[in-house]
Amino acid sequence: MPKSLSLRSGLGSILFWSVISAAFIGPGSVTACAIAGSAYGLQLLWVLTFATLGTVWLQEAAARITIATGYDLGQIITKTYTGTRGRWVAWSLFLAIFLGCSAYQAGNILGAVAGLALLTGMPVPTLTIGFGLVCIILLWIGSTQGLANFLGIIVFVMGGAFVYVAFGTPVTPAALTAALVTPSIPSGSLLLINGLIGTTIVPYNLFFGSSIVPAGASDGQSLSEMRLGIWVAVILGGIISVVLLLAGLLIPGDFTYPHMAQVLTDRLGIWAGSLFAFGLFAAGFASSLTAPLAAAVTASSLLGVRKNSPTYRAIWLVVLGTGLTFGLLNVTPIPVIVAVQAINGILLPFVTIFLFIAVNNKTLLGDTYRNSVGQNLAMGLVVVVTAVLGLWNVWLAIQAA
Repeated sequence: MPKSLSLRSGLGSILFWSVISAAFIGPGSVTACAIAGSAYGLQLLWVLTFATLGTVWLQEAAARITIATGYDLGQIITKTYTGTRGRWVAWSLFLAIFLGCSAYQAGNILGAVAGLALLTGMPVPTLTIGFGLVCIILLWIGSTQGLANFLGIIVFVMGGAFVYVAFGTPVTPAALTAALVTPSIPSGSLLLINGLIGTTIVPYNLFFGSSIVPAGASDGQSLSEMRLGIWVAVILGGIISVVLLLAGLLIPGDFTYPHMAQVLTDRLGIWAGSLFAFGLFAAGFASSLTAPLAAAVTASSLLGVRKNSPTYRAIWLVVLGTGLTFGLLNVTPIPVIVAVQAINGILLPFVTIFLFIAVNNKTLLGDTYRNSVGQNLAMGLVVVVTAVLGLWNVWLAIQAA
């Protein structure tokens, strides 16, 4: 007998799935969204609408696979493709996710340390080393979920502050509504568009989200609970992204973190500037724990690496070490963060094609859990749009080279 959806279970599901929105509201979202508002006004708001809905559609499909079969996305892929072909598919997907997580981690650590530097004024190398050691300790002992959830709450609090700031922007409801649904690609914005998509529809979250959902409606989440949790949690994350972009309208000249802190200070008081700095740190910290863990979880799912084995730990150590290297080189964070999000946007179609195939497997999912025609159209739209934008970006890079 299917489970009924009570208020208590519904709220629990929303809190459970908030890990996905907390994972994509990192320094990349703060940076890319604010730059979009500062440089292009409302012209790129439609990208956030597309990316938020795309996140819902893809995460729901990945979670539905686990509820239906008891296997996560990586395990389903390895069962679908066997032999030499299966090994090629598994390793290709793992390497794509591994590289994406490593790139993402660079932005996470640069953003987190930038927030700490704003708060404390301490030297960046000292903060980077201390930050890295804390991350290593937490990942090694495995006590990351509670802290990540707490820092995720801080990010949502920071989002609330930006909601207040957004009300001070000279934007009418009609203009906001039109911008949310009207596609526009202003000159020079393609890299940033890919960045906005890559920082919202995070490829590794598809494997990570699929691996954490309880398997089976009878002993875990029902379809209705899962869908409610994902829709509400991700839409809240999308709203935060929108208000970050609106806050960017108030930033004069080139976007910098001190400018953003000053905007909040001017609008709300000195405490708000400190809240932004701590929120930037919290967003980076939560994502810095999630990205290395997601790479290791993906290896476990696709390659059968045993959890907490030396290989499992070596994978998250390499991802973490990549981010720390960028931090110790004292790289300017904002250009790196934007480029990293664009890389994730380019990798996205590669991952979503396999999800699309898996969620249409009638043998594994039957008629109850496999995609409907409407769901296929929605997922197909995400695959086509991201593939076109990604290939367009690659072509422009080749021309420039």
